[in-house]
Amino acid sequence: MKPSYNQSGYLKKMKKIKAVIFDLDGTLANTLPLCIQAFRQSIEPLINRSVSDAEIIATFGPSEEGTIMALAPNHYDKGVSDYLHFYEILHEMCPVPFEGIKEILETLKSKGVHISMVTGKGKHSTNISLKHFELTNFFEVIETGSPSGARKAEGIQIILNLLKDVKTNEVIYVGDAPSDIIASRKVGVQVAGVAWADTAETEKLIELQPDELFYTIKDFKNWLAEKI
Repeated sequence: MKPSYNQSGYLKKMKKIKAVIFDLDGTLANTLPLCIQAFRQSIEPLINRSVSDAEIIATFGPSEEGTIMALAPNHYDKGVSDYLHFYEILHEMCPVPFEGIKEILETLKSKGVHISMVTGKGKHSTNISLKHFELTNFFEVIETGSPSGARKAEGIQIILNLLKDVKTNEVIYVGDAPSDIIASRKVGVQVAGVAWADTAETEKLIELQPDELFYTIKDFKNWLAEKI
């Protein structure tokens, strides 16, 4: 197991965890390639040119509606509709969540730990994936993205406000992106960076020194078992 870090770069002991807030793409499942393919199939016919992975990824932060607005602004309604269509029919590209994720959610639920989600995805694509993975019922609150810009810090804060009997230092956010660390820090929540997806930007995660950093789901599962 590779070391995990707090903001000072040292191993850190956390308080007992009473609430876990998860990201979706790259954290629960390898959905990023699916997103990119759905964007490509929906946008390219509308703008009559190819779009690169980098061009698509550069628009991330807002929900997928924001990506359509950025790349096909003259075809917004059609672009969003087509994206959701392709996202659903191409979902067999990512048929299941990462191995071990469902078991972790089951354990958290059985222990009475609050489970929520804050994702940059839009509401409709989030619902498609959670339904496809049969994970919907695990999450007590789901905060999704906005076409106008990133709102993860806002989403996390909304959940914190709902958790009347849980202290901020008893909550952890789990995500694979540098922006997840930044958003968590903004609202004072502990954050576990995860780098088990091929799409994870591991070096950037290390630079931002999350409270914990996990390279495998097994390591995260073992660590979590000691904290709940």
